[in-house]
Amino acid sequence: MRILDSQGRLFGKISVLDLGAALVILMVIVGIFFVPGTTGSVAQVNVTTKPVEVDLIVRGLSVRDPQGLLQQFRDRGKTNIIIRNQPYGEVDVIKIEQQQRTLAVTQPDGTLKAMPDPRQEESFSTNLFMTLGGKAQITNDGPVLGNSKLKIGTPVELEGPTYNFNASVIDVRIK
Repeated sequence: MRILDSQGRLFGKISVLDLGAALVILMVIVGIFFVPGTTGSVAQVNVTTKPVEVDLIVRGLSVRDPQGLLQQFRDRGKTNIIIRNQPYGEVDVIKIEQQQRTLAVTQPDGTLKAMPDPRQEESFSTNLFMTLGGKAQITNDGPVLGNSKLKIGTPVELEGPTYNFNASVIDVRIK
């Protein structure tokens, strides 16, 4: 009795290719369910998490009731943040204030002076200064929220129940 016949069958009944395919499937099942894998990412092994504060500036936000928007931020105390189109989640709103709009006014001696804009009541545009707080992973390149580095100049998007607008990071402080 021969082990392999002329058609490549084992004992004349099982194809060698079928046997090889069955062994590969068996090894995949064993690898998935029985061999423990590493947990976590190698890039996150020695990363510390610390609280950070981020200052944002919002220029020219079109809003009908700026005081109502400010009150909404103060009442909720949180907002969702999106960094480089990657949602991070909720962060704390530590401080928010409306910035007074100014105009460059020529003085009699020819210099310019910033004066309050007298048309402020007529305008639907406002500037905001915000401070947000959250926990970030601290790497050699700076703080990382979610999977996005957070640095001065980074554009972020703020989203809530009735608003969605962009802001720019002007300061990052690691506590």
